[in-house]
Amino acid sequence: MAVQTQNEGASPVAKEKNKNPLKLRAITAAVYVAVWALMFAIKWCVPAGGVAGGWGSLGFDMVFCAISVIGAMEFLRAIDRSESGANCKISFAQRAFTLAFCAVCVPLFAIMEMIPQTNGSGLLAVACAFTVYLMFLAATSVFDHNRSSVKGTIYCVFCMLYCGVLSTMLSAINHLNENSMAGLLFLFACAVLTDTGAYAIGSALKKYVPLKLAPQLSPNKTVIGAVGGIIGGIIGAIIAYYLMYICGGVNGQVFVTHFNGVELTFNNPDYGLFAFIMVGLFTAVICQIGDLFESAIKRECGIKDMGNLLPGHGGVLDRFDSMLYCSVVVLFCFSTII
Repeated sequence: MAVQTQNEGASPVAKEKNKNPLKLRAITAAVYVAVWALMFAIKWCVPAGGVAGGWGSLGFDMVFCAISVIGAMEFLRAIDRSESGANCKISFAQRAFTLAFCAVCVPLFAIMEMIPQTNGSGLLAVACAFTVYLMFLAATSVFDHNRSSVKGTIYCVFCMLYCGVLSTMLSAINHLNENSMAGLLFLFACAVLTDTGAYAIGSALKKYVPLKLAPQLSPNKTVIGAVGGIIGGIIGAIIAYYLMYICGGVNGQVFVTHFNGVELTFNNPDYGLFAFIMVGLFTAVICQIGDLFESAIKRECGIKDMGNLLPGHGGVLDRFDSMLYCSVVVLFCFSTII
């Protein structure tokens, strides 16, 4: 009997994908950048209307809500496929409550932030919703014990925090009273160029500096690649600063053009670029920790990718893991330091 090679039984489309992984990654990356560029254009040009982040921020909110829901679906599916999934039970009700929270948290936050009478109580509303859904999860673990377990409940709680709450942090950046555009641009530029710098410099220099960063979690990541990621993150911060400086102005001083009050506002504008560089450095480090943490989850589940929605990149969590992880850092820095 003839031995069939790995690609002989594959479909023509699958063979083509195997032949052109870099082409697939490039196409997906181009679409990814185009979608973000469209969302930035909408946020920039749609009149603010006196609401936090502006009415144009709703485009980003829809994207962040999709990240939350699809990411939760990928996470729960990964648990099902893992060895640990065979030893824990997650009931249908628990899955429903987990996905429902991840679907509700971003819209709930956005609504509470955009209604003037609520005085920006979005995070409080999400915290209350999280508590309520947590109580529902605990109740299903008690009353539907045959189809659920404590371990499964813990996985659901973690999924709500990782996918739902962190996606809400992205939305919180989107609805900052000041510097929301700068915060999103900074987040996007740092996350993308951290990944790009780590991959480019790591690939080019790993044969000269082969020291592994975390061989048990991600054998292909090297220390020199991590350094490249930090350099890329700093470059991303500088790019974000000068784009806002040129197109939006600093502390109300307009340089080229100005839409809807989009500008940079610093406590001390003399240290604006330095502040961006320092936050960019820290963000680049956190981005890579988030990427390694995602690798740890995949290693625990025994899978290569969290999903296959994004050709060449895997799933939504594979693409947005670092951005989710550093969202709290960017939110804190842009709401306090900058």
